[in-house]
Order: sequence, then C-alpha cells, then structure tokens
Amino acid sequence: MIAKNNLIKISDYLWEIPKTFRSDMRVPARIYASEKMLESVFKDKSLEQLVNLTTLPGIEKYALVMPDVHEGYGSPIGGVFATRASDPLRQGSSEASGIISPGAVGYDINCGVRLLKSDVSADEIKNRLDDLATEIQRNVPSGLGRGRKIKLSVNELDKILENGAQELIKQGYGKKEDMENCEANGRLEWADANEVSDTAKNRGRDQVGTLGSGNHFLEIQKVEEIFDENAAKIFGLFKNQAVVMIHTGSRGLGHQIATDYIRLMLQVMPKYNIHLPDKELACAPFNSPEGQKFFKAMACGANFAWANRQMITHYIRESWKKVFLNENNENLEVLYDVAHNIAKLEDGLLVHRKGATRAFPPSAGRSEPTARQSPPSHPEIPKKYKEIGQPVIIPGSMGTASYILHGTEKGKEAFYSSCHGAGRTMSRHQALKTLKGQEIIKNLENKNIIVKCYSIRGIAEEAPQAYKDIDEVVEIVHQANLSKKVARLVPLAVIKGE
Repeated sequence: MIAKNNLIKISDYLWEIPKTFRSDMRVPARIYASEKMLESVFKDKSLEQLVNLTTLPGIEKYALVMPDVHEGYGSPIGGVFATRASDPLRQGSSEASGIISPGAVGYDINCGVRLLKSDVSADEIKNRLDDLATEIQRNVPSGLGRGRKIKLSVNELDKILENGAQELIKQGYGKKEDMENCEANGRLEWADANEVSDTAKNRGRDQVGTLGSGNHFLEIQKVEEIFDENAAKIFGLFKNQAVVMIHTGSRGLGHQIATDYIRLMLQVMPKYNIHLPDKELACAPFNSPEGQKFFKAMACGANFAWANRQMITHYIRESWKKVFLNENNENLEVLYDVAHNIAKLEDGLLVHRKGATRAFPPSAGRSEPTARQSPPSHPEIPKKYKEIGQPVIIPGSMGTASYILHGTEKGKEAFYSSCHGAGRTMSRHQALKTLKGQEIIKNLENKNIIVKCYSIRGIAEEAPQAYKDIDEVVEIVHQANLSKKVARLVPLAVIKGE
C-alpha cells in the first residue's frame, strides 16, 4: 500500500513517489495535487496504477497523474507518460523501444471536448432556452447504443476513419474554420481503416453525430467570470456570453478497437519478453508490427470521434437556426476541440494521455519541427492563439462549472498536459445506490438549470456529488502553471444520454 509518508513533496502542488519505492520502477511517479486533495487519491487504486505505469519499457522521465485522478482500467484516469519512439526494436528484449498500450489510451478513444461560442448574451436567449435544449435533444441522439436512423456503408465509414472531421467538412457539415480550431485539424494522418475490425466498424456505422451515455453531455452555458481579459479577447470570449459545450468521443467503435487490441497485446507480450505487474496495461513495442497496427487503428478511432463532434456541431447549429429563426447559423464558432484519450508523437516521444488534455504553450519557446519528424512533433495551434497558447477546455460534472484555460511553457514538465475534468470520487454503482435522480434534477432546477435526459439512472450516475470539486481541481493546474485560467462557464441547460 502507498501511504503519504512514501511521497516526497516537490511543491505545494506536486508530489513524487521515488524510483526506490518498488524494485520494478524504471522512473519516479508524480502526482499533481494540493495537500487537501491528496487525501482523496489514497481512497482507490489510482496510485498503485500510477506506479505500475513506471514499469513500462522505454518510459521517459516519470509517469504522472493530474489532480482529477481516479482509478481506471490499467492506467489511472488522469495518467500521462511518454515512451521512446525512435529506438530500433530489439527482438526479445524488455529494453526495446518504448511501448504503446491500448489500456493506457482508454476504451473511449479521443473522448474530448469542443466549445462553440455565440455572438449573443445568455440574456438574449433565455426566453427560448427550453425550446433550444429540446430541439438539440431531438436532433442529437443520446444514450447507450443509441444511433442515428441512417447507417453508413463500410466505404463511407472508412473515409471518416481515415479523414476524420475533414471528411464531413468536405460533405458540407461545417466549414474549414472548424478544422483550423481543432486539435490535429480534426484528422490524424496515419490512420488506416484496414487495421479496424469489421466488428468495430459495424458498431460505428450509425453513431456519427450521437452523444452516447456515461459522463458525455451537451451543455448550453454562459461565461460567468473572466480571469484573463487579454486571453479572453484573443479566444473571442466575453462575460455573460452564450456558449455550447460538446463532450463525447468515439462511441462503440472506439471501445471495440481498444477491446480488439488489448486482446492482441496480451497474446504478443511474451514474444517481446514484456512482463508487467498488471495485464490491463498489455502493450507491444511501438515500432513492432502489432504496435503500429494499434497506432493506426487508434488514429481511426480518434478521427471518428472528431467526426462525431463535427456532426453534432452541425445539428446544434441547425437547432439554433430553427429556434431563433436565424438564416445565418454560422454565428456558432468553434473556439477549440481537444482530445482526452490518445497517444501522439510529440518531440520524438510517444505521449499517452488518458483522461488528460494537451496544453501547448505560446509559440515563443517552442522547438520547431524538423523535416525528419513525422508526424510533426508540434501540431500547429491556430495562428490567432499563438501569442497566448492553446485553448484548454475543462468540463465540469453535471450542473457544475467548466473552465477555459491556456497552455504554458511550464507545462513542459507534464509533457504539456493538463487535467480533463473534475474526476470521480464515487463509482457509478455507488452513486446509483446513494443518490436519487429526481432529487438531483430538482436541485438543478432550483438553480434554474434545465435538464434533458432520457434516463433518471443517467442523472444519478453523473451527479455532481459523485465528482471532485472542479474549482479545486482547476485551481491546482492553474497554481502549478500547467495551464492558466481564462474563463469560468456555468450551465444553463444540460442534455445527457442514459
């Protein structure tokens, strides 16, 4: 068991478990947390899972977790680490080039967040807010397994898997500016649909433009507070502005890709002489055939998720246009779109982020990509954001605040990463046992928050009481200078799946 006396305090917001804690650790383990929040980390197995990450072949510097950390599959949610990606593979050696692990990416590949900003205030839409939420719920299917009435052909789906949101833009579901304001421009170019199973494809054929279940949501929000006027101006944010947040990922398709490749990695680990303390971290060397297959399939899952959020964006714009009888529905602009569960090449390392958000800093101080690096070590952030850094979008739990931040150069210490949300303190099963959905809805309505949900069960599972305090979590990454606060958003209407 890991106890507080096993931790070395580096700063008020950073702690370290030294490499000497366990004989199989290759690097130290780091925890971003305040002393107060640190106590919650000892309530589950997340620190044990963090230490397990440090045993992975080819891991660099340290494994770390964000303040929203909680127990996950293999890797803790909030886990970040990087492995070597350039070393030649040495067959039969556990010291081969760094690994890639499906379990350390997560089942919901590219679960992520997109923020749409309007040019009107929340006061200007309040009289039609319920109508807008109802129309969005009608246009965007939500709930476990719930899909659209139209199924894509496999050929149509393959185009989306390889071209991501850019494929939908080509088909008229958005505009090129949407992709300019999206991580990786909405497409990982190394995706190969041939590496995705038919089972996974069949699960995704009717799920482009759907919300899903669990902690996924759509929210109509307003900008309640501005912390950095200059950054807010650059991001196009103003006080009391109406915005829409989309939080969803790759649905059943991404889940099946993870399932398929975890199974494959378990089979091939003996071939590469890889021995791990937890089989849920099943992996293969990044440069191995199996590692590359997963890397290409994972990219397909990520592209599917960006396409999913792009299609949802289209239907939100259509809903906005219908409710407000506005012929020009292009006033909902994409501020940014960021991924949570993904592995990407950055600065010659393969960075895994599971329940963590990329947070690139202003362009000053960044190393320039070289011609030999492929894909580019630093995907471009929009030109208009270069002087302030990449927008970082942190969604709260249902009915609580969300935040917009920007990346900093100090974030290099965390592989340019930030937290991705509040972080659970209560399992979904425990939440169902102890919380009542109707009471939660009533509490939200008492705060003048509209709730649209097909299932009371879904409300109970994702109640604010099941999560850490988002304000405290964000304050930690702000004080640690991993990313800096720009604006605080509060919900006006919540649309959830089952």
